[in-house]
Amino acid sequence: MSDLKNIHAEYKSKLKENLSSDQINQIKSDLFGKNGLISSQFKTLGSLNENERKQFASELNKIKDELQKTISEKLQELELKKINEKLENEKVDITLPERPITKGKIHPVSQTIDEISSIFSEIGFSVEEGPDIENEYNNFTALNTPDYHPARDMHDTFYLDEKKEILLRTHTSPVQIRTMLKDKPPFKIIAPGRTYRSDSDQTHAPMFHQVEGLHIDKDINMGHLKGCLNYFIKEFFEVDKIKMRFRPSHFPFTEPSAEVDIGYEIKEGKIIIGEGDQWLEILGCGMVHPNVLKNVKVDPDKYQGYAFGIGIDRLAMLKYGINDLRAFFECDYRWLNHFGFDPLDVPTNYRGLSR
Repeated sequence: MSDLKNIHAEYKSKLKENLSSDQINQIKSDLFGKNGLISSQFKTLGSLNENERKQFASELNKIKDELQKTISEKLQELELKKINEKLENEKVDITLPERPITKGKIHPVSQTIDEISSIFSEIGFSVEEGPDIENEYNNFTALNTPDYHPARDMHDTFYLDEKKEILLRTHTSPVQIRTMLKDKPPFKIIAPGRTYRSDSDQTHAPMFHQVEGLHIDKDINMGHLKGCLNYFIKEFFEVDKIKMRFRPSHFPFTEPSAEVDIGYEIKEGKIIIGEGDQWLEILGCGMVHPNVLKNVKVDPDKYQGYAFGIGIDRLAMLKYGINDLRAFFECDYRWLNHFGFDPLDVPTNYRGLSR
């Protein structure tokens, strides 16, 4: 019993000292480990008679509980102290000015695509997408483009195999083919996306962006096409009036076909759309060729419609005064910071397309 009291007194005194957590854990091991001092005392209970065992066991349990409680409190005290010190050292000084935030910009091409989509959605067009890598049938054959057409030449098209069966799409018209093959008329869609042609200068790039429109239904005519394009051009350039003319042209997939010009003038070095007597070509269009409808299993005696194709990059250059197409893809942050748009400036017809 005297040994037990000595152990109690010794370690109770030790635990009052300024100890580290490692030192306290060592004391815990010395007392309650497999061969610890308190653990060893429990092993002696079997050698005592019944009266002594009861008294000794009662005292031993009392001492054990007291020491365990003290050790637990000391460890909690050290942990709390550690947390408080960490909070003290890592506290935020709210008197400091806020750190500068660098906000990104929306690329003019992305902004223009959103603007175009917003305009056409107002008159019932839905947006369709397709793969950049296309097969020859969807890109040429289904669109009534004969084998001898110059667009099929290697210097115009990026082919991905020797047989010229797989290629990078030269326009987004294959999206129209895919849409008509998987669904039934009527169709009223636009198809914006990347396109690829072997060309590169100030106004042409090997990769550029295009949006094509398609409206197939019963009794569709050139008047519907003109009304649609007139509405789009006025909304896109945000003008009340627009001068527009159709010039006869030729595309394999439309008949009749036309190039569309809009009137403009130059004031103080800037192009003003909708005014003046000068003409600017802006898009190609026409009535969908009956052969195209036959290729997608649509009866040309029941259905007809129009299609058009517009260069998105060219529209962005005209609207926002960008004079070199190559700058679109040079990844110059200074250029993007100047011509880019606020991410929250989402185009909508109700408050205006852009600010």
